Amino acid sequence: MSLTGEYLNKCGDIIQKIKNQETLIHKTAHLFAQSILSGRMVHVFGSGHSRIMVEEMWPRYGSFPGFNPIVELSLTYHNNVVGANGQRQAMYLENVSGLAERILRNFSLSEVDTALVVSSSGCNVVPIEMAELFQQKKIKTVVLVSQKHLDASTSKRSDGKKLTDFADIILDTGAPAGDSMIKIEGLETPVSPGSTVGGIMIINSIKAEIAKLLTEAGQPPKVLTAGCVVGSEKATALFEAAYDEHAHRLAELYRNL
Repeated sequence: MSLTGEYLNKCGDIIQKIKNQETLIHKTAHLFAQSILSGRMVHVFGSGHSRIMVEEMWPRYGSFPGFNPIVELSLTYHNNVVGANGQRQAMYLENVSGLAERILRNFSLSEVDTALVVSSSGCNVVPIEMAELFQQKKIKTVVLVSQKHLDASTSKRSDGKKLTDFADIILDTGAPAGDSMIKIEGLETPVSPGSTVGGIMIINSIKAEIAKLLTEAGQPPKVLTAGCVVGSEKATALFEAAYDEHAHRLAELYRNL
């Protein structure tokens, strides 16, 4: 079998692991839909490469308002790799205690809100403290981790607690410990991660279930849609309406700050 075939087969295994979590995905969608129907938002946080899942939720084609994407550049903008804004700094800041509190200090939170915190290892300080703070504020919190990677990893917190210790629902990307899924003869370390594949599928499964719930409740979402699907005029109108709704929802997070 080619390496491409092997990788795709392992992705097929991930799909099955996600299918086995369908009940949890439905439960997550119901929690999130209630926040959106109540005029509030689902807070979505991820540091490092977990920001990919945050941006997949909103805003992009096939997504809709109701989510507050919390992407802190100091934790995620490491495209320069080295030098200013490099990976070393981001990885250091990801384990600075107290930073999560400083980030959430910007928002007026409500118990009606819900949250999704994404971290493949579930062992870095900032995502863990983010989930901990959400739970302290009685906000239902879903975490998305790679369970095998989390189980094999050591928490960076002094008390040893991991992201899953502060979760109402735990979702698993299905990726292996270490994330990379392909071993090559003569190469000591594996390549080709799987957590993003699984994470994106879970995000979009949740999104679809929420859209159905909102529509059934008489509040169909304003979905960002390409002009080749609905025509350029309709697409433009949907984008403007969706962005306006996001602004109005976000304003509520500052009202009583």
